[in-house]
Amino acid sequence: MSDAVAAAPPSGTDHVCSAKACRAPARHAVVWNNPKLHKPERRKVWLACDDHEKSLADFVALRGFLIEVVPVEALTDADG
Repeated sequence: MSDAVAAAPPSGTDHVCSAKACRAPARHAVVWNNPKLHKPERRKVWLACDDHEKSLADFVALRGFLIEVVPVEALTDADG
């Protein structure tokens, strides 16, 4: 599942699910950090539609990387 995250959304669209081959609107933000690669303050984000929220969150949680899952609207400039 290392290629589970899709490339950037097509131009002109906002908040598209990060799951591979999914182009659905994202409603959730899976916020995570891999401490072996990122500074503690770094907040990586995968966007998720309703169908992929659990699988993307579970993927990073299993590795101990999950910080939180929040609505897309709750993201701040510190996320990304």
